[in-house]
Order: sequence, then C-alpha cells, then structure tokens
Amino acid sequence: MIMQAMSLAGCWHLRCNIHRDARGLFVKPFAMDSFKQTGLRTDFVEDYFSVSQKGVIRGMHLQRSPHQHAKLVYCSQGSTLDVLLDLREGSATYGQSTSVQLGQAQDAGGFDAVYVCEGVAHGFAALTDGATVHYKVTSLHNPAADDGVRWDSFGFAWPKFEFEPIVSARDAALTRLKDFAALR
Repeated sequence: MIMQAMSLAGCWHLRCNIHRDARGLFVKPFAMDSFKQTGLRTDFVEDYFSVSQKGVIRGMHLQRSPHQHAKLVYCSQGSTLDVLLDLREGSATYGQSTSVQLGQAQDAGGFDAVYVCEGVAHGFAALTDGATVHYKVTSLHNPAADDGVRWDSFGFAWPKFEFEPIVSARDAALTRLKDFAALR
C-alpha cells in the first residue's frame, strides 16, 4: 500500500495493491500496521456502504464532537468522484477542498481509497450506476451529531451530468459554507 498525504492535513490518498488471477482480483484497503506507521487511527467501530445510481451526489457530511470520526472510504463497484472539505476552525486549509476518483476507472496498477480525518467533510458524485461506496468509521453514528455543508456552496467543480444531480432532501437542506460554524 502506498500512502500519500493530501493537500488537507490529516487526509490521505491510499493506493492499494491489486492481486489478480484467473478468479478475478483481491484488494486489501486496510492494514493496521501501515495505518499505525503513518499515525492514522485504526479504531474503526462501524462499517457501512451505499449504492448510488449515476448522477447522485451525497454530502458533504461529518459528525460533530463528541461523535466526530475519521473515515476510510473506497468504491468497490462502479466509480465515484470523492470530495473532501476542511471544516476545522483555525486550519490553514479551512474551506478548501480536494478530490480523488475512486473505483473502476483506476488503472490495473492499484486500487484507490481515501482516509478522511476528523473535521473534514466527505461527499461524492456517482459517476456510474451501482457505485458502491464503503466506509469504515471510528465512532458510532449519532444522528444528533450529523452535520455538513451543502454540496454546491463551496466552489467545487462537480462533474456535469446530462440531467440535474440527484440529491437527498437532507443534503439539499445542509448549511452553505459561508454560514457554517467551524468545528472546534
């Protein structure tokens, strides 16, 4: 696994080895020793996944203290453009975003994942039907701590689709970045 720091401090782009044979492929997106050597959290307590059709935008989500968490995110089926947005008060990159494409569009040399640290919101655009995104998180989901920023409020250039993006009512109602109370 190759681990490369991203432009948002504490976030990492992971390039996992793909092992192929006549049966298909095998990928290991989490290795505790590699994470520990890089200083990343390994105390994951929940796993979940979403399946989205092309044109769905989910995000930008995070959990507020004391339920904040770090996430390991990867796309096992289809393809997504994953977006990270720094919402940490006092961070040198507050309000800045970065992105990485995950899933089938990757070359045969590796499988990409992203480690999202606490205080950084995560979202994605599904680039294909059936885009399956997996999340490992370091805290139990607490609906009262759910927060985030509206997906179209921070200047990110989302992919263009031949139709309006599909966004949940919850995500459409999130606060715009300019009105967001930074995380302490």
